[in-house]
Amino acid sequence: MNGDPLCHWMAVVVSTALIPPMSTAVLAGWTPPWLRKRQAGMRLRAYGSLCCYAFALLNVLPRITDASYGTVMACTNAGFVPIAAAVVLFLLSERKDKAAREVGRVEPARPQH
Repeated sequence: MNGDPLCHWMAVVVSTALIPPMSTAVLAGWTPPWLRKRQAGMRLRAYGSLCCYAFALLNVLPRITDASYGTVMACTNAGFVPIAAAVVLFLLSERKDKAAREVGRVEPARPQH
């Protein structure tokens, strides 16, 4: 039922190596170079990424521990909560970025004649 434990362990290792350190760095004030023009919603993106990490753990850990079918399904269903929160946070970050771009937009100066 729970599949190959090696695949689940790889998912835990990769997600743990990538998501929490990057999100923590962003929350501490660091901005990745490819997102320097979209800084307004960075904290929301970091929290959304941590929600995705919670989703990954909710789905993988019961399978690694070879939990019962009911437990695996309960954790899978509970995973919809952090994913919904992540979607909301990512949408809010995009909205915040868009508002910041509109406020910061400057019209080109017209030459004086």
